[in-house]
Amino acid sequence: MTKYLFRVRYTLDGLHGLLAEGGTKRQAVAREAIAKLGGTLESFYFAFGGTDLFIIADLPDNISAAAVSLLTSATGTTTGGTTVLLTAEDIDEVTKRRVDYRAPGGTAAEPASGS
Repeated sequence: MTKYLFRVRYTLDGLHGLLAEGGTKRQAVAREAIAKLGGTLESFYFAFGGTDLFIIADLPDNISAAAVSLLTSATGTTTGGTTVLLTAEDIDEVTKRRVDYRAPGGTAAEPASGS
């Protein structure tokens, strides 16, 4: 499973719905929708600022994550973004992969030195 961070901003209609239903109802709806895609809801937090809600979920693949994002945005009650989250172990694997790449201007990419 892959872990995803969903950043949600409510539209005016979405805020009206949130006020009518409350936070725990929205959390239950999110948990159910993610579960139906074969995933699990890890965390669900409302926040102050430019983002109203942060959700972290494990989903089987990018298609499932895109479905959640696309279909919730299509309701017109939310906007937002999705970020794929990587573990420290994932980054260890990334650093072991070599890519033959030449930067613009002819400079070859070199792996960073260090520990």
